Amino acid sequence: MARIIRWLGRINEGVALVAGLGLLACVALILAEILARRFGAPIGGTDEISGYVMAAVTSWGIGYALTERAHVRIDLLRVRGGPGFRAALDCLALLSLAGVALVTAWHGWNVLEKTLGTGARANTALETPLWIPQAIWWAGWSWFALSAVVLAAGALTLAAKGRFENVGDIAGTETAT
Repeated sequence: MARIIRWLGRINEGVALVAGLGLLACVALILAEILARRFGAPIGGTDEISGYVMAAVTSWGIGYALTERAHVRIDLLRVRGGPGFRAALDCLALLSLAGVALVTAWHGWNVLEKTLGTGARANTALETPLWIPQAIWWAGWSWFALSAVVLAAGALTLAAKGRFENVGDIAGTETAT
């Protein structure tokens, strides 16, 4: 299980790099739009494209944040409990996160499926086929759900073996334990 979790972390590092490059490309596009407007020749569509990029980066970035244990959590009680208590709260938090991710991916597929069936396009000058940004967004949520389920399984396995201190290594927070 540890090997799978390390593999997941490495993939998420690559995903974060691609997401960061996507944001940089978006910044370059916006800067080009600003300059083009200055010379009276706007590019157009930058607001639409940047919205798609933000949705994609967010859905894919939350998986990276998960493997880096960077999700915000109120851990007032967690830090005061013993190893077993902390492990239980970590598992509960990860299971809750996995549940939300699975439900979001499930319903996201329904939206994407409907778009694919209707061939919907954005009501903008670009007339973007909506399945493209929706598929990228949905894939990010699906990857996040998979990441959360794998980490939850790892945390539960460690907890079942009584290795409470190790649960925090994959499901805890970055606060002192």
